[in-house]
Amino acid sequence: MSLNTPGLRAYEISIRSDIAELVGQLRELLGAQLVAYLGSVTETRAVRQWADGTRKPPAEAIRRLRLAYQVAGLLTERDQPRVVQAWFQGMNPQLEDTAPARLIREGNPDEVGPRVLAAARAFAAVG
Repeated sequence: MSLNTPGLRAYEISIRSDIAELVGQLRELLGAQLVAYLGSVTETRAVRQWADGTRKPPAEAIRRLRLAYQVAGLLTERDQPRVVQAWFQGMNPQLEDTAPARLIREGNPDEVGPRVLAAARAFAAVG
């Protein structure tokens, strides 16, 4: 893979960052409410605690948050955070009109990850 491959930097950060740092960055990109949704918690307080390192998300939530960061990071290479937030929450024609955030939250990351990443790459390519 070339260093110019779209999303490569976001992938590296999603893998190498500790979860507190990753959640903090994801919160800046997507907002606390969307991160809470992706992490399957009802309160943004949990997101703040994850970012502060005073609480650790469950293992399954960590997998989803790493995937979400990879996708968000790829999209922010071309778009502003408000566009990325809208993309995560909007019905996506490449995902059978399902919101990417919903797929990430409700699906198995190993199954939905490639589909969501492909949709994000397609969106970034036309942006």
